[in-house]
Amino acid sequence: MVFNTGAALLDAIVLAAVSREPEGTYGYKITQDVREAIEVSESTLYPVLRRLQKDQCLEIYDMEFSGRNRRYYRITEEGRAQLKLYSAEWRAYSEKINRIFRGVET
Repeated sequence: MVFNTGAALLDAIVLAAVSREPEGTYGYKITQDVREAIEVSESTLYPVLRRLQKDQCLEIYDMEFSGRNRRYYRITEEGRAQLKLYSAEWRAYSEKINRIFRGVET
């Protein structure tokens, strides 16, 4: 994609991906879900997850999987409120952009 993804949009996409799983999900799965929308590396994603945890939008817990601990991320109530705000902002923003592109020949 030729458009840059800002931090707020990346946060919104990560929160949306994590919110799909009520019991939480793990980093690799989050990366795969986020890649449905944008190209992102794991090295980019993990600082986002840490920031969202620091901002109390995500909680983290470990659970055993195949003899190893796997770190899981679950959205918090604060995270749901932030996601709701991001979602409303995205709808308004994308509608404005779509309005400009309507009628443009491709």
